Amino acid sequence: MKKILGIGSRINHPQYGKGVVTNVTSRMYWVTFIDNGLETIDIDTDYEIIEAAEDEVDSVSFYEVEKSLKQILKKWSDVSEIVPIADKYKGGTMVLQPKDTSLSNKEIPIDTFFHKIVMLRDRLRVMEQKINASKNLEEQEKIDLQQYITRCYGSLTTFNVLFKNNSQHFKGDSSKK
Repeated sequence: MKKILGIGSRINHPQYGKGVVTNVTSRMYWVTFIDNGLETIDIDTDYEIIEAAEDEVDSVSFYEVEKSLKQILKKWSDVSEIVPIADKYKGGTMVLQPKDTSLSNKEIPIDTFFHKIVMLRDRLRVMEQKINASKNLEEQEKIDLQQYITRCYGSLTTFNVLFKNNSQHFKGDSSKK
């Protein structure tokens, strides 16, 4: 097995020509080649080392930085993630039918209803974060409000059937088993 090259190493690749390693992951090099631009190559690919740079710094890939940034933004902002609706409900309609047959039904596109449910969930999450970060609330007040929000999530579990991914479901207080 070859020695792992550091960022800044120069190589000559049989297919892409001369280039500089600009990023390193556990299996790939991101190399900017003079004639071919940015390419990713497998670490075990055959190439000639022109100059090896020592990787003295703890390098982090762009993917890892992007992933961390997404997690931070998701946690601390009101930016909504893309939440897909279950395939069986895409394009469907929800019908609210009054008991009194002389009154007309109300039809709502399920996609519209689902979007509102997701917005409610996201706003509850933001409220949760603001409560936890508050410097004006006592710890017991934070705990009480947190439990109230958890009960709100529990009340919304009926709508979990609309979510495509189980990981995005509402979860209430699971201590009541």
